[in-house]
Amino acid sequence: MSSLSILLQRACLRFALLPVPPLRAPLRHPPPRRPLGLPRRSAMSSVASRLSHIAAAAAASGGAAGESNEPPAAAASGLAQEDDDLSSGMMGYRLPPKEIQDIVDAPPLPVLSFSPNKDKILFLKRRALPPLSDLAKPEEKLAGVRIDGHSNTRSRMSFYTGIGIHKLMGDGTLGPEKEVHGYPEGARINFVTWSQDGRHLSFSVRVDEEDNTSGKLRLWVADVESGEARPLFKSSEIYLNAIFDSFVWVNNSTLLVCTIPLSRGAPPQKPSVPSGPKIQSNETSNVVQVRTFQDLLKDEYDADLFDYYATSQLVLASLDGTVKPIGPPAVYTSIDPSPDDEYLMISSIHRPYSYIVPCGRFPKKVELWTVDGKFIRELCDLPLAEDIPIATSSVRKGKRSIYWRPDKPSMLYWVETQDGGDAKVEVSPRDIVYMENAEPINGEQPEILHKLDLRYAGTSWCDESLALVYESWYKTRKTRTWVVSPDKKDVSPRILFDRSSEDVYSDPGSPMLRRTAMGTYIIAKFKKQDENNYLLLNGMGATPEGNVPFLDLFDINTGSKERIWQSDKEKYYETVVALMSDKTDRELPIEQLKILTSKESKTENTQYYLQIWPEKKQVQITNFPHPYPQLASLYKEMIRYQRKDGVQLTATLYLPPGYDPSKDGPLPCLVWSYPGEFKSKDAAGQVRGSPNEFPGIGATSPLLWLARGFAVLSGPTIPIIGEGDEEANDRYVEQLVASAEAAVEEVVRRGVAHPDKIAVGGHSYGAFMTANLLAHAPHLFCCGIARSGAYNRTLTPFGFQNEDRTLWEATSTYVEMSPFMSANKIKKPILLIHGEQDNNSGTLTMQSDRFFNALKGHGALSRLVILPFESHGYSARESIMHVLWESDRWLQKYCLNGTSKTDSDSVADTENKTLSTSGGGAPREGPEAEGFSSMQRSLL
Repeated sequence: MSSLSILLQRACLRFALLPVPPLRAPLRHPPPRRPLGLPRRSAMSSVASRLSHIAAAAAASGGAAGESNEPPAAAASGLAQEDDDLSSGMMGYRLPPKEIQDIVDAPPLPVLSFSPNKDKILFLKRRALPPLSDLAKPEEKLAGVRIDGHSNTRSRMSFYTGIGIHKLMGDGTLGPEKEVHGYPEGARINFVTWSQDGRHLSFSVRVDEEDNTSGKLRLWVADVESGEARPLFKSSEIYLNAIFDSFVWVNNSTLLVCTIPLSRGAPPQKPSVPSGPKIQSNETSNVVQVRTFQDLLKDEYDADLFDYYATSQLVLASLDGTVKPIGPPAVYTSIDPSPDDEYLMISSIHRPYSYIVPCGRFPKKVELWTVDGKFIRELCDLPLAEDIPIATSSVRKGKRSIYWRPDKPSMLYWVETQDGGDAKVEVSPRDIVYMENAEPINGEQPEILHKLDLRYAGTSWCDESLALVYESWYKTRKTRTWVVSPDKKDVSPRILFDRSSEDVYSDPGSPMLRRTAMGTYIIAKFKKQDENNYLLLNGMGATPEGNVPFLDLFDINTGSKERIWQSDKEKYYETVVALMSDKTDRELPIEQLKILTSKESKTENTQYYLQIWPEKKQVQITNFPHPYPQLASLYKEMIRYQRKDGVQLTATLYLPPGYDPSKDGPLPCLVWSYPGEFKSKDAAGQVRGSPNEFPGIGATSPLLWLARGFAVLSGPTIPIIGEGDEEANDRYVEQLVASAEAAVEEVVRRGVAHPDKIAVGGHSYGAFMTANLLAHAPHLFCCGIARSGAYNRTLTPFGFQNEDRTLWEATSTYVEMSPFMSANKIKKPILLIHGEQDNNSGTLTMQSDRFFNALKGHGALSRLVILPFESHGYSARESIMHVLWESDRWLQKYCLNGTSKTDSDSVADTENKTLSTSGGGAPREGPEAEGFSSMQRSLL
């Protein structure tokens, strides 16, 4: 076949999909009007969920989609025949075995959202996995943002299908459901938000057009008492612009809305003939090091297109239909009313744009307006930030983290770096936190709240006498909590907690917050009969036996604690979700405490309860069905074992329902993990998680193979430790192999895993791990599954994960850690899967392409599956079902039945030796937080 034919064939194979990520948290608390430390993005655009349901797979070209699998008997025999089309790649989308399909297609649970007064609960209903047709809609990739041009919003956005309102009765039970009604059938609902008094809901509605393109977003409001919904704008020509912020309640009857300018015409047309070459210049010899960001602007046309879609006109809209445009059209990224609703803090970005960094680093202006749109003053105008150092804990120069004090009507606070934003510069202080009134009187200067020697990490506000200021430093894992008195200059700041962030056993918990009359959230104070004031610390309670969440009544003056609630640790895992008794601006009597908790066990899915003091009466308020009853009796155990260097390791072992080791013997086993980076062996060996947590099974979870008779070792800890001045990756491969050896030896010792039928897999950095293990520990695993990984670190030359040395500073580390460089050593079957439109920093689709070519060039038994239109995580039902089919086929053929022709013994002698590296490490493959990601406003 000619090279041209091969290229044409590959191009044809990659043609057809697009993901809408499912929603994440199964519970939402009303978002704080001014959340601390988070941009104002709606929780409705959040990602991930439990499981999903959809009617049927759309038929793919060639008729393969929707085809049923082979009969169970044939499947159990390990795929009776290998058709020619499987090896050539000429095939459509396939479905996994029915036992896996049924779990993935289980109906998703609703998301819960409590009213500001905690007297009503919304059940936000959602669909399951989106169809392929949703993902195949056109999108623009501009400045790190993916845009659906038809709807003028972020592309691939999940949504709700309905809203149910329940009253929370006096005894804690739920009243009957009242459906919000009046919006069009088939509406896609986003950005559901309570008004401050809880009497109205606002949300966006979009309906797909007849040609399957997305309709534009309209803003709707609903009366909570009646459930009746209506469009907010009388004009049918006013649409939301939801590229960045969308809308916010200014008061109980008025919203500030980002709209598409009415004067906007057609989008700019790409010139058929370029006006000149694309030129980037560094004739000033600046040092500019950036990560491998994706979806960046490429030319002036892209910049014009970005302006076209991102530019908004701000509009004040009242419930009575009054509409008032305020301010000029601009690329507004955040709109934030002051707690007293008198001012607006408006953030925007402007030119000059960049071709090497995403929009979160573009020039940024923050202004202060009156609530009716009159300009007061400019808070800052930050220049383009292409030169933020790659070292972890480096930040942008100038003012950052500008927010309203939630305990004051209209006071601002922010932080400014003193080290130029460079974490490698030694200076004291490193950050200074400032405060200032919205309109300073008589030229008063900003007031210093606190000076910090580590990097600022946020503030929790209470009142004029109490605030908690946090600082941390990643390199040392040090974290501190300071007690400050914001308005009492005679009281010196003092350290409350000084600990290691990776020492979970010493975590004291976080203070519970309450809602104020202004709609903000501040630290709640409690009082007992002794009339002293206390905080309520909510902690995860990590212990060597697993997490045991708690509530401690904490005297901030003496440091004394009283445990007033703790999770059951024998059978259940309970957590505190929210404070429900916060309807006062005074100290809360502890006898009137009311909290919302979640409760689950190994076999019982999560339900929500009210805990009511002083009797600590427990009232169940939800009764969700078990999402996958066929696995209700699975076996789960948190196991502990030791690495050869003495580091304690943990993992969660799952066994299929009905498994009897004495009768059934060892099982095929799937090991699925993700390495972590630590500064100490003690911290690396600490237990994280609870043995009693319910095993949530996502759409691509390895736990799905419990239904296929596999044992699953989930999340065995793979600590990469760099103590003292040693970088964690100095011995990456050695520690990786040692951790894997310990895990495999443990499951074999227990008699639950067959030593010749153990497969390994992972996603993203876990895929990187998988490829390295097959290269350097072929004696441990029979095959591997690597999804969306990065395999050649020379393609990420300015750092990866939390590695802050460049390729030229740590060449051997980059090379030795790259499984691409060891492709000639991989002799065990490896399945590579990657989204064709992966937008994650570092994990370009090219990584899997080139790795597969290297494997094939050395005769490795390998397979590459590229999912059209999919990103870093996979979303479309067709894509997910096909990933599961590919994975199941791989496991059945090369793990269960062991049909690989590889001579593993011949590899073992030469490849069992572990390598030593000299590099730095990484906890998570992922895009950097650049300020404008699809961040929800607040979940709790």
